[in-house]
Amino acid sequence: MSIEPDTKDWTWVLDRPCPDCGFDATGLDRDRVPQAIRDNATLWEVVLGDDDAAVRPSSAVWSPLEYACHVRDVNVLFAERVRLMLGEDDPQFANWDQDTAAVDQDYGLQDPTTVAGEVTAAAEVVAATYEEVAGDQWERRGTRSNGDVFTVDTLARYHLHDLVHHAHDVSHITKRVTVASYDAYADDYAAGMQEMPDAVQRSIDAFAAALPAGARVIEIGSGPGRDALALEAAGLSVRRTDITPAFVKMLRAGGFEADVVDPLTSDLTDPTRPEKYDGVWTSASLLHVRREDLPQVLTRLGDATRPGGLLHLAVKEGDGARFSTHGHVGAPRHFTFWREEPLRAVLEAAGWRVDDVTYDEGVRGDRWLAVRARRA
Repeated sequence: MSIEPDTKDWTWVLDRPCPDCGFDATGLDRDRVPQAIRDNATLWEVVLGDDDAAVRPSSAVWSPLEYACHVRDVNVLFAERVRLMLGEDDPQFANWDQDTAAVDQDYGLQDPTTVAGEVTAAAEVVAATYEEVAGDQWERRGTRSNGDVFTVDTLARYHLHDLVHHAHDVSHITKRVTVASYDAYADDYAAGMQEMPDAVQRSIDAFAAALPAGARVIEIGSGPGRDALALEAAGLSVRRTDITPAFVKMLRAGGFEADVVDPLTSDLTDPTRPEKYDGVWTSASLLHVRREDLPQVLTRLGDATRPGGLLHLAVKEGDGARFSTHGHVGAPRHFTFWREEPLRAVLEAAGWRVDDVTYDEGVRGDRWLAVRARRA
């Protein structure tokens, strides 16, 4: 079956968040567009290395390979349009039909390895083009063939939504790759995570002080178990869980009870203590959850927590999402970045009342959002 042409007008994403991929054009700092484009390219490098890259999830939906070809061509197209806007007064853009391009270039038959390199190269060119824009140039105009008028600023936001949205379209691969990476490097990760950062210890102390002695806490993403030991030393009772089987095996070998739990799909009830939890500790684990899945995860955690129960959540600050190979894991992991206001909104919609948000500096100069919230 051929793909049904996309005839929808997507310019509404400039005015309100996309309900599918979570992209919020109005809250985007345009200075971050170049890096967000480069980050997006890292996802396609990983996705195109998957065995199923050329497989359509259904006959009427593009394969990851076809989406990657589209993203490559969109980056090339927008680089051309930005250069036109900077060089001419209100240029008229020639029509570009994405569905015709997909058929004419046989997207589904192209070589994934070749396309991966082309996506990265095209992303670098258009990111560098945006970096050249300064001052009043952001307000220079251009007109699409259907009459839609863009400035360089609105074109950049519209462009980035397209990339983020198609990353969402292939995000079924991201969890599988990330879990496999942690599984393969569990021992290395454990060896490198023994030292407790001061910021995390402060959060543990504040979290424990806000709960009664002996309070029962579920930890989402226990990893090798460093935080759980500190939480217990502070007087709490911790249920250790992780989505990565290798970490659960490691914890059990160390004499701890632990369970393989996916917070998006698993039963969160403690089989040994079925009452609701007094708190949830999830530090640097839900940053791997897709943006569109986090509301459901937070709702499910809220349902498992008593009214007034406490949540600690730590994620990386930023825009968009990317795959990264760094630190103690030598294989790609998927990261979703958050800004404070959208994160607050998601928490509150899921039934959590935000008490406190702090910003902490990471070891690589990145910033972390640490949130403490109460179950409404």
